[in-house]
Amino acid sequence: MCDTFVVVDTDRVIFAKNSDRDPNEAQVLNWVAARDHPPGARLRCTWHTLPQVRHTHALILSRPYWMWGAEMGANEHGVVIGNEAVFTRAAFAPEGLLGMDIVRLALERTASATEAVELVCELVQTHGQGGRCAYGNPGFRYHNSFLVADRHQAWVIETAGQRVATERVTRGVRAISNGLTIPGLSRYSRPLRTLIAASRSRRARVECLAREVHSTSTAAGVLADHGPRPAPRFSIVNGAMQAPCVHAGGLIAASQTVSSWISELGDQGASHWASGTSAPCLGIFRPLDFNRARDCGHPTGSPDSSSLWWRFELFHRRVMRNPGHLPASYAIDRERVQRAIFADPRGGWEIAEDWLERWERFAANAERDTRPAWLRFYWRGVARQADAGALLPWRDP
Repeated sequence: MCDTFVVVDTDRVIFAKNSDRDPNEAQVLNWVAARDHPPGARLRCTWHTLPQVRHTHALILSRPYWMWGAEMGANEHGVVIGNEAVFTRAAFAPEGLLGMDIVRLALERTASATEAVELVCELVQTHGQGGRCAYGNPGFRYHNSFLVADRHQAWVIETAGQRVATERVTRGVRAISNGLTIPGLSRYSRPLRTLIAASRSRRARVECLAREVHSTSTAAGVLADHGPRPAPRFSIVNGAMQAPCVHAGGLIAASQTVSSWISELGDQGASHWASGTSAPCLGIFRPLDFNRARDCGHPTGSPDSSSLWWRFELFHRRVMRNPGHLPASYAIDRERVQRAIFADPRGGWEIAEDWLERWERFAANAERDTRPAWLRFYWRGVARQADAGALLPWRDP
């Protein structure tokens, strides 16, 4: 599941997203250069092939390591897009586009939010949506909603099969949290699956908190939120899925925040930030620069010691065995480092790397697991799957 929100003000637009997916499904930050393509070229997306265009824009993407498409990203023109699963009664195309493919296609091919909305609608209606969407469950399919923004405006797009509805966000807060909300399309929703995904409660929580968002740092606070209590509240049904910072653990539905993104778009330009890791409640947002690509490694569904995603994920999993073991100095240190990086992004990656190395050493000596038996059982299964090897191969961006 996911939470994506936008705050539209007179002088800027703030966009933020938590990408929630399978806990072993590593997500990676990729820089993709602008390119020219020969006439007649064809493009293979995740499962579907379509005609390539003559020119594609430069991008920064956060994508599941095995997909061509992306959960969220930005292009060189200041367009940002994120997608989310929605559960509908409409049919799937046998070999359609994934929502993540549509995100990337729109970023590659458009230079404004208006153009992106038009292209998203065209792609959905022309190619349809279909194909394997999930890492752990080959049969899992869903349709998509999208949040599209640039420095002037934001749009919500919701789909059910090839049906599309759009809504412009002219001022204030708007969130999408895995539910159909635009009148006329919401009647295609599957209520039970939407309920299990905790769509309404998460959306209400996000929109309430986002009313106080006025900066990148306050947007980060929304993405790190666990609800009324500081610690995540777990359910045996769907884990900790009642608030934007999602932690896996449900025996029926299991999803986890595996990467987070914030963009601030204004007349002075665009600034983009991403965690590149799970658990925004514990992690650090790093600055993204189109002129300086970063190597985040090649993570897959199996642990490694070199990729940014798995290094932090192993730390995260050790901490969650007994969160009370983490000293109070951690939160103080994290806040200090994040505040410094937001204030001056120069050297932000190096500062974040030093911070991670310090706390990796601390977490190497994990305490005994104090979680409930059913939660320990769930995470033992997750660890066995990861240790057995990746379920899907790496795909180059």
